Amino acid sequence: MQKLEKKSPCKVNLLLNILGKRADGFHELETIFQPVNFCDEISFERGGNGIQLSCSDKSLPTDSRNLIYRAAEKFLAAANISDGIKIHLDKKIPMAAGLGGGSGNAATTLLALNELFDKPLSEEKLHELAASLGSDINFFLQNKPALATGRGEKIQPLENFPALVGKAIFLIHPGFGISTPWAYQNLARFPEALNGKKNRAEKLISKLNGTDLKAAAKEFYNSLEAPAFEKFPILKIYQEFLLANGATATLMSGSGSTTFAICENVSAGNSLAEKFKSQFGQNCWTAVVPIS
Repeated sequence: MQKLEKKSPCKVNLLLNILGKRADGFHELETIFQPVNFCDEISFERGGNGIQLSCSDKSLPTDSRNLIYRAAEKFLAAANISDGIKIHLDKKIPMAAGLGGGSGNAATTLLALNELFDKPLSEEKLHELAASLGSDINFFLQNKPALATGRGEKIQPLENFPALVGKAIFLIHPGFGISTPWAYQNLARFPEALNGKKNRAEKLISKLNGTDLKAAAKEFYNSLEAPAFEKFPILKIYQEFLLANGATATLMSGSGSTTFAICENVSAGNSLAEKFKSQFGQNCWTAVVPIS
C-alpha cells in the first residue's frame, strides 16, 4: 500500500472532573469523552525523504511543533522504518478549541502509518506511543465514547449512550482559543474546581445509560469552566441563551473555548443555530453534528 486517506474526528467532554494535582505536576481527573463526527482529513503517502508535512491552514506549523509530525517521528522510530512519508492535513476543526483536533490528528497518524506499513506495531505499542505524545490521544485510537482517568490516558471504552441516541450536538467556537496550560494554571484560584468530588463520572454514565437526557444533563460538569468563565464571561452567556432556547444540556468542552449544546435532533440543532446567530451575529464558527 502506498497511499491512504483518513478522516480525523474530534470530541467533546460530557464531564471533566479534576481531582487535584499529582506529584508529577499533572492533574488527576475523570472525564467522559463523546466522539463527534466532525473531521479533519489527512492523506498519507509513502515516498520522499524523511517526514514531509503540509497543511491547508498556513498558520499551523509543519515541523516537530505539530503533533502529526511528532506522531510520525515516534512511529517510524518504534517500527524501525527509514522510508520517507508525505502527509497532508486538510484542517477543518478549530484550534485551541477543547475539541481535541490535534490529539485526534496524532492518533489518526499512528493508526494510518501502522496500516500503510502493514501493521508492524501492536495495539499495545500504539497506546504506549499515544500516551507519550499527550493525554487525550489514546481516546482517538478507538471510536466509542469512553471514560478516561489518570491524566486522561487510561481509556475505558463504553457503549453508545442510550440517552444520546438520535440527538444532535451544536458546537460553537467563539473565535478565540483558550490555552490548556493557562486553564490548568488558573485552577489553583478555584479550590473547589481543582479538588472535585469523586465518582461524578460513574453517576453521569449511569444516567446516560438511561433514556432521560434531562436527568443526565444535571450531571454534566467541567472544572475548567471556573477559570474560563471568569476571563471570558461570554461563554456563560452563550450557555444561558442555549438553555433558554431549547438545548437540553450545555457545557464547555475540555479547556475550551468551544461550548456545545445537546439538542433533540438535527432539525432542533439547526433551529437553535439560527437563533444563536441572530442573537450573537455570524462571527462564531458553528456546526451541527448528529450523534450516532
